[in-house]
Amino acid sequence: MAAAPAVAAAGFGTPFAEQLAFFRRKLNLPTEAWDDIMRAAHDRAFIVAGAAKADLLADLREAVDSTMASGGGLNEFRQKFRAVVAKNGWTGWTGDGSAAGEAWRTRVIYQTNMSTSYAAGRWRQLNEPGFAELMPWWRYVHADGQLHPRPLHLAWNGITLPREHAFWKTHFAPNGWGCRCEIRAVAAPAAGDKTAPPEGWDAIDPKTGEPVGIDKGFGYAPGANAAAPLQQLVDQKLIKLDAPIGAAMWQALEPAIAMERRLAWTDLVDRSAQTLRAQGDTVLATAVRPDTVAALAEQEVVLENAAVWLRDHELVHALRDSKVGRGKVLPLAVWRDLPALLARAPAWLDTQDHALLYSIDAGAALGKVVVRVNYNEKGRFGGLRARITSNFIQTGGLIEERNLAGDRYVALR
Repeated sequence: MAAAPAVAAAGFGTPFAEQLAFFRRKLNLPTEAWDDIMRAAHDRAFIVAGAAKADLLADLREAVDSTMASGGGLNEFRQKFRAVVAKNGWTGWTGDGSAAGEAWRTRVIYQTNMSTSYAAGRWRQLNEPGFAELMPWWRYVHADGQLHPRPLHLAWNGITLPREHAFWKTHFAPNGWGCRCEIRAVAAPAAGDKTAPPEGWDAIDPKTGEPVGIDKGFGYAPGANAAAPLQQLVDQKLIKLDAPIGAAMWQALEPAIAMERRLAWTDLVDRSAQTLRAQGDTVLATAVRPDTVAALAEQEVVLENAAVWLRDHELVHALRDSKVGRGKVLPLAVWRDLPALLARAPAWLDTQDHALLYSIDAGAALGKVVVRVNYNEKGRFGGLRARITSNFIQTGGLIEERNLAGDRYVALR
């Protein structure tokens, strides 16, 4: 049997390697409200409600990271928070304007990031194969010394179940704002331990959408989804953010998700080309560039968001189009490389059809891709069927440069 890894025995305020590694793998995501992303999505994203600008979010991230790494504590973080607020001119945040409000807000930011990253680091440690073989049971431990303990959290104290039990998918602490409960691994239940969860433990509170006793947004196991695809998280954010913010976010995050994007894109294109049959799948092609978003706004075309999608329905139609016989269809190689081509393609506004058009390098010819903007369309996004308002590729084909001459097309870049 492999030697069991060392498991951190440090307290809440003392960082350990797995905790820091979990926190540093997160992406910075701009957001307006704390519940813009929920539950397991926090395993991949660092957010601070109301921090929508990249520089501000990066500075807040660094303040948390450096305080966590040094074990400096809440007072050190508060000093760094004040410096970040002053540097970025951040105003209007929840708690702004009073000492009590600042104290509350900094405590929430610091303690939530510390407790969830600590729990995620513990999740990774407790699931290490060597250690899990030695300690296959997990025990819920309520924090001692709480002035106002949550009755249900206190009642869960001593629950000891196999680590694979479904209870831990939702009840792996922390289970709410300020919750200091923790999960400990043991070789076997001790005398007096509760070896079954209480009746109704998985009943959902309609007010929170979580199991009863768990605060909204905390019904997940921190760290359990640290390997979840980043692309899906970014897709979800793009359609929720205003176009200028979403476009800037895409520019910052695209390198981190490039490989995932490439695999998802080529899978849809190759499958569609092989079968010539649409299955309702949708994949993100790109995000409209910030300068193009601004140029469209100057033409009184205000995008609802910056995402640009391709449905396999339109792709199959383009591949089977009558233009094939006339040599006007985009080659399959161009479709496979389209995200990269769009990233550097000149953008145009089609004033007649009120569409966004990209002129792309199609090898020996010039190609075009037409995007319907602010269009309400249905599809399967990340495996889930939905109808959203966004920007969708309508068609693509080969053109001549003279086709873009005249008053119909306005250059956006």
